[in-house]
Amino acid sequence: MAAARKAALGPLVGAVDQGTSSTRFLVFNSRTAELLSHHQVEIKQEFPREGWVEQDPKEILQSVYECIEKTCEKLRELNIDISNIKAIGVSNQRETTVVWDKLTGEPLYNAVAAPVSPDPSAPVAVVPSGSSVPAAGASSVWLDLRTQSTVENLSKRIPGNNFVKSKTGLPLSTYFSAVKLRWILDNVRKVQKAVEENRALFGTIDSWLIWSLTGGAKGGVHCTDVTNASRTMLFNIHSLEWDKELCDFFEIPMAILPSVRSSSEIYGLMKISHSLKAGALEGVPISGCLGDQSAALVGQMCFQDGQAKNTYGTGCFLLCNTGHKCVFSEHGLLTTVAYKLGRDKPVYYALEGSVAIAGAVIRWLRDNLGIISTSEEIEKLAKEVGTSYGCYFVPAFSGLYAPYWEPSARGIICGLTQFTNKCHIAFAALEAVCFQTREILDAMNRDCGIPLSHLQVDGGMTSNKILMQLQADILYIPVVKPSMPETTALGAAMAAGAAEGVGVWSLDPEDLSAVTMERFEPQINAEESEIRYSTWKKAVMKSMGWATTQSSESGDPSIFCSLPLGFFIVSSMVMLIGARYISG
Repeated sequence: MAAARKAALGPLVGAVDQGTSSTRFLVFNSRTAELLSHHQVEIKQEFPREGWVEQDPKEILQSVYECIEKTCEKLRELNIDISNIKAIGVSNQRETTVVWDKLTGEPLYNAVAAPVSPDPSAPVAVVPSGSSVPAAGASSVWLDLRTQSTVENLSKRIPGNNFVKSKTGLPLSTYFSAVKLRWILDNVRKVQKAVEENRALFGTIDSWLIWSLTGGAKGGVHCTDVTNASRTMLFNIHSLEWDKELCDFFEIPMAILPSVRSSSEIYGLMKISHSLKAGALEGVPISGCLGDQSAALVGQMCFQDGQAKNTYGTGCFLLCNTGHKCVFSEHGLLTTVAYKLGRDKPVYYALEGSVAIAGAVIRWLRDNLGIISTSEEIEKLAKEVGTSYGCYFVPAFSGLYAPYWEPSARGIICGLTQFTNKCHIAFAALEAVCFQTREILDAMNRDCGIPLSHLQVDGGMTSNKILMQLQADILYIPVVKPSMPETTALGAAMAAGAAEGVGVWSLDPEDLSAVTMERFEPQINAEESEIRYSTWKKAVMKSMGWATTQSSESGDPSIFCSLPLGFFIVSSMVMLIGARYISG
């Protein structure tokens, strides 16, 4: 029976999915893409000072070991032989920066992570240095206050306006690894000493994990892949190499950088660790590596020019495959490496845009207004009315980002009448996520000239069927959701299983048809879709100009993150109650 089960399963592939809040290890059937088992461990974020976000690299590594061990135990309970796991892929939070000692394997400082839900292409000065962190829900977009002064100093001596962007596709920003690394080198004596003594290694989370899992101080492989390298601001996305001019500009010693590999090749083999009982998975090749958003693009099988995916979380991350050419945006989007699935395979590029406030607006309705007690309730409220009844919600809690770049904007709810209730506001909040997504996709279409035929989606919010149907209506194209939601981990597993020397996973789209899709078709006509979108744009214009220069300088600037919207809601409710009282 067990032998029959093993034969039916075929080769298995594991994937480490390391994110900002948790680590997971998942095992897939390479023939069907079926998820067989997984384990998840929450990890801590540390906030040593206002605007600083750090994580313990050793805790992250230990969480990976624990997830692997627990998943293997679950597979044994299912009578699945773990020796059938033929490869492991790694997907990771991007940009987070680690420096460690190559002789001892010890981190020399905490991992410096990105602030909460950032928009990486946001202007540097949206939140002034020294301002207090806004209250929960008022703004989930924080600048990394630690590195803001580093960016300001670098911007004074930058050789030209497009010096960084022309090479990397990225703006000079606190978000990317080079600035974090520069801060560490300037401020952490242990790191400075290790660099002087040629003991220091730098990497993003993927590099730290692969080095540790392949032996660490006893022969670990120090490498990264092109997708993660492209988010450091040190990597030339044209030559696919570390750029000496960029390293000189940031004053980063090139000796501490990892080697850059493709996203699908054997980097090294799993080594025995005291943290893994009986050397679980020892000798299994680690052969796939992708930054999380690129992994989701691969997991969604967006292998053709013009295919795009949107991940719905606290914010939204949209990636559009632009093929073999770098497309530089004129609308504030980022140019990045999408993937390179093999040493001798071509590189693919992508345009990336982000919606700063998506799931965050649902939490705001829960935590600040109290109109729902759980995030899941919003679908029930929206379903009760099936319309916003002309109510529009612009959640510009800390300004408008791409494609507007308007820091003076603040959140508004407009179009209220005596008939408006919390159900309409809930519906308008879901529409806001969809309208913002359309604005980013419109910008992508203008930049790359490839009209989108459908949008592939993933992330926690995609379980909301009303949201998905609204997205199809507002884009006026189909929205396609995979039945297997773990697309990020799936992408890492696909890259690992397809690697030369492993060869257990075919990336031919016809061979990937086992993954079933749920499709949402537009249910309104094109004219209605355009009318709603144009009304949204009118509401966006009304949100601008709230935070004037005079008011921003008059006191605590965080007040202006929430005052206009809160004031507008309270005053509107007072007027509605008064009107009802008079009419009664």
